[in-house]
Amino acid sequence: MSVSKWQILKLYRDMMREAKKIPAYNFRNYALRRIKHGFNENRNLKLEGITQKFNDGRLAYDCLKRQVSIFHLFFPLVYHSVLLTVG
Repeated sequence: MSVSKWQILKLYRDMMREAKKIPAYNFRNYALRRIKHGFNENRNLKLEGITQKFNDGRLAYDCLKRQVSIFHLFFPLVYHSVLLTVG
């Protein structure tokens, strides 16, 4: 399967958009940095490497989506409990 430039750009945009949904500042910035670094690191791959990295990226995107949904489930509970103990 050949991967087009547009598919790679769409994966990058989707991952960045999903990472911006993470409510915790440190985790969000870490995810954004890792996505940028990973795409820049693999910028000069040859054709056979691109397909493998693209498939790995799609798996990472699915994992990121799951993490964001888990964050939205548990982050309000953690944030609320911290406010109760501090304030």
